[in-house]
Amino acid sequence: MSPHSGQGSSTSAGSKSPAPRAEQRCNQTGAQWAVGKSNTENNVAEARKRSGAYMARVLRPGQPTTREFNAERLNLEVDTTGRIVAARCG
Repeated sequence: MSPHSGQGSSTSAGSKSPAPRAEQRCNQTGAQWAVGKSNTENNVAEARKRSGAYMARVLRPGQPTTREFNAERLNLEVDTTGRIVAARCG
């Protein structure tokens, strides 16, 4: 019997594609908690969670960034010491 014989297989020709995930819009008010804190993995994750954003990115001084607005993204701006100085959606 082939390892790809279909036994225990999770895909089939008649399967439906998964439903799209719900949009997770960012609300920067929830992320203001992080302003003044260190740029640690835990603080970034907590700020993302509190804002309701799907993703977060850390923006360092002078770092080139894309300018498109993404309602599901939290932007955390940090200073040269790694301290979070601003939390904005987009």
